Amino acid sequence: SKSNHRLSAPTATGKWNRVPTAPHATVKPKEGSTAMSGAKNTDTNNSLRALSASTSHIRRRDFLFVATGAATAMGAALASWPFIDQMNPSADVLAFAVVDVDLAPVAVGQRITVKWQGKPIFIAHRTASEIARAERDDAAPRRDPARDDDRVQRKEWLVVIGICTHLGCVPQGQRPGSPRGEWGGWFCSCHGSVYDTAGRIRKGPAPKNLYLPPYRFVTPTHLRLGEEV
Repeated sequence: SKSNHRLSAPTATGKWNRVPTAPHATVKPKEGSTAMSGAKNTDTNNSLRALSASTSHIRRRDFLFVATGAATAMGAALASWPFIDQMNPSADVLAFAVVDVDLAPVAVGQRITVKWQGKPIFIAHRTASEIARAERDDAAPRRDPARDDDRVQRKEWLVVIGICTHLGCVPQGQRPGSPRGEWGGWFCSCHGSVYDTAGRIRKGPAPKNLYLPPYRFVTPTHLRLGEEV
């Protein structure tokens, strides 16, 4: 390898003397020195600035996500409100939440239909034979067992919702001469469900008896639909 030399002044003979010099070396700061500490501080500051910028970016991003989600949810709620609101009972339905019925003109054996909350209500002024027939069949095997006494408040008056419990059809039997089935009650011609004089299902696909609406007798001839006893 080449030695490191420098030229000195010429000698008397006119030659230049080569004076050895120390080899070149890179100086590195020692651990704990001021130079090293400054370098470390600079690296630390750069790292902190990068972390702060990253954290700030994450916070801005999260805020945008939350704000966008909230705006979307609010927009969906506002858009769906008209559809939700239209499912509420209309004013005319609420106006007939309670319906008073005068039973005085209804003769024995007659059946009338009144509307309550958009539903047909069958009111039958039962004859003595219809009452006896219903009570006689209390012990008969049925799909939806119920005693006649449990379905009436006064023996002579049967009050039921006139909607077949199979698929929601309106059974026949309210008008004189219309089909009433083998048990003298109501007959649903859609699929052949037959109800007796207590409104109990006796034949056909209907799973339940005709439902009972809430009602009470204000007087013996004044019926109020929509109020419990």
